[in-house]
Amino acid sequence: MMHPAMIRRQRWMTVSLFLLILLTIFVSAGLGYSSLSYDRLLPTLFGQGTFKEEFALFSVRLPRIFVTLLAGMALALSGAILQTITRNDLADPGIIGINSGAGVGMALFYLYFPIHAGLFVYMLPFVSFISAFAAASLIYLFSYQKHTGLQPIRFVLTGVGFSMALSGVMIVLISSAERTKVEFIAKWLAGNIWGTDWPFIWALLPWLIFLVPFVLYKCRTLNLLGMNEPAAIGVGVAVSKERMQLFAAAVALAASAVSITGGIAFVGLMAPHMAKALIGPRSQMHLPLALLLGGWLLLIADTIGRNLLEPDGIPAGIMVALLGAPYFIYLLLRK
Repeated sequence: MMHPAMIRRQRWMTVSLFLLILLTIFVSAGLGYSSLSYDRLLPTLFGQGTFKEEFALFSVRLPRIFVTLLAGMALALSGAILQTITRNDLADPGIIGINSGAGVGMALFYLYFPIHAGLFVYMLPFVSFISAFAAASLIYLFSYQKHTGLQPIRFVLTGVGFSMALSGVMIVLISSAERTKVEFIAKWLAGNIWGTDWPFIWALLPWLIFLVPFVLYKCRTLNLLGMNEPAAIGVGVAVSKERMQLFAAAVALAASAVSITGGIAFVGLMAPHMAKALIGPRSQMHLPLALLLGGWLLLIADTIGRNLLEPDGIPAGIMVALLGAPYFIYLLLRK
């Protein structure tokens, strides 16, 4: 049973993070290549702006804001699941090869399959999931030992190796492609938010609507899987079945996000750790905070990156990596 003071603390932090996200959305909506002054944001939002102001807000700023927010949430929840079921604080979908697996599927689909503009947006998350799940399954199998189960350190090292190999496959795939397609895939690799229209939000949102409640429902199971396997088995958990279900959910969350935002790493590493530092390791407590922190981290990284250099800015993936790489090294040294 959770202490009432801890529940109050979580609620206070959730409200604070929600307000921080709203503030960041407000700041992000007023910044960009097309000027939109802050005193015109609310009138434009309620339909009292000029054509230029409404176009800048509704067709450029808000879709990008919501895409980064949702993708950050998906990556954070994916990282939290992976860290728990592997019992490894270094697990992250970008580091262990899941994002690279999704990227290979995306590249194959984009380069070699007939693309219908209307279906492309909605098919891409499915294709990325299939490719990422195939790569993740191989990583899982290579990390698993019959008598000792999943090896956390071996899991991360195998994932890093697969990530490097799959990145090489991406380079081979684009080496003979058309220049325009190569430019798109290069932007994807850099973590450039490319899906910045409303259809991309509708393509990503169903994945979160289904998977977020499923993962939150499995919080008790996640707590038990975070223990050692004999303890989890002793309280009646079907360890292999539950781990595979949650592993598939983590892959689906990461693949659906990066198929639209590009190869972004470290959000899934940092957000769960920050949430645990704020509220503790219990899944019921830290997962909702990790969701909000992940969305905020990617949103603030994209807001800063796209306004540093005009007109294209710095990709959000690079901005996150500038923060995440030192944090990964710190965790590596500590663990």
